[in-house]
Amino acid sequence: MVKKWVLALGLVLTSSVALAQTPAGKVTVVTSFSKDVTDPIKKAFEKATPGVTLEVQNRNTNAGVKYIEETKANNQVDLFWASAPDAFEVLKGKQLLSAYKPKASGIPEKIGSYPINDPAGFYSGFAASGYGIMWNERYARANKLPEPKEWQDLARPVFFDHVAIAAPSRSGTTHLTIETILQGEGWDKGWRTIKEMAGNFRAINERSFGVPEQVNSGQVGVGIVIDFFAFSAQASGFPVKFVYPSVTTVVPANVGIVANAPNKAAAEAFVEFLLSPAGQEVLLEPGIRRLPVNPAVYAKAGADYPNPFTDPRFQKMIGFDVDKSEGRTAVVDTLFDQLISFQLDALKGVTKTLHEVEAALAKKPNAQAKALLDEARNLIAAMPVSEAQASSAELRGAFTGGKEKGARQAEVEAQWASFARDHYAKAKAKAEEALKAAR
Repeated sequence: MVKKWVLALGLVLTSSVALAQTPAGKVTVVTSFSKDVTDPIKKAFEKATPGVTLEVQNRNTNAGVKYIEETKANNQVDLFWASAPDAFEVLKGKQLLSAYKPKASGIPEKIGSYPINDPAGFYSGFAASGYGIMWNERYARANKLPEPKEWQDLARPVFFDHVAIAAPSRSGTTHLTIETILQGEGWDKGWRTIKEMAGNFRAINERSFGVPEQVNSGQVGVGIVIDFFAFSAQASGFPVKFVYPSVTTVVPANVGIVANAPNKAAAEAFVEFLLSPAGQEVLLEPGIRRLPVNPAVYAKAGADYPNPFTDPRFQKMIGFDVDKSEGRTAVVDTLFDQLISFQLDALKGVTKTLHEVEAALAKKPNAQAKALLDEARNLIAAMPVSEAQASSAELRGAFTGGKEKGARQAEVEAQWASFARDHYAKAKAKAEEALKAAR
């Protein structure tokens, strides 16, 4: 009798544990992805997981990280879902993610040269993304723009006032694009390329998906974007094209379970769904068009669908150093804002004059004007900090900690803004002197 009672109790306890682990209720995700991406996945997940509702809170990557950090004492978020791997490293470093090893099979360790999953299991890659240039073919024909192939092409005079980008301080994917250029070309050459492109920018947007919207509608001709924006636009019938420059990378977009998630069972179910064949196939839908991390899923994609596991272009992409990127994120984003975003009018003004000098020199060479042109370009390209300083504990501390953080950060930002104003003013004077000499 006692044995039967013990056995019955064991069955009850086992059933209770299984019941407790069955996903149900609301699972909340903070994501930087637009509704074009999240809505189809939400629909498919809820259909595959009866009893679970996915609540999507849309925030840009940096705001999402900050929100999870600020609400950790009373966390109401189950998942963080975004494209920027360094954002996950920040959350991991602050112990704001919970380790979970998915049961999904068929997913390799790397995509290109980059690990798909965090080795410690704090986040998992569910899709891959590359960074490049998108343009509107109708706009390009109307404005006689050539097809761009490299980042430096966007610095050419013909692209003046035809290019859009999102601010890296507001967009995790744009931060990765800027960081990729810096890692691929080196600190000084990379910033020179970025500033020369920036001189041709028409707009710097607050959200990454604002850029493809402008390109799709023909408000602007060219956009610096993550690849799936262009692929989904093409699938929707927009007259756009996309190219991966030779200096770019492919990295996974990730999902991670937030520490102390209120509905961990449902959060785990969402991760498993994303990595399942059914979840991976949703990525192929025309409105999403992301690169799955399961190679077998590409058999259901069209012949023209990019495949990072077989396309040799992806094997040649640079190896992205996520630790380097994570360590200097605030510095790089702030440099971009203080040297470019907040000084765009001045930078465009001097760039326009330099284009005029180049046009004059093409008709009639002039050694003095050429020397002045080079001096002006060097003044624009100059940086207030070296690569070593950008990663130093001293400078990082101005943005990441200490009671005097606010005052020190404001001081650094003011110094960089002053540096930019001074150098662009001097460059403008040199450019105008060069223009006079060239004429």
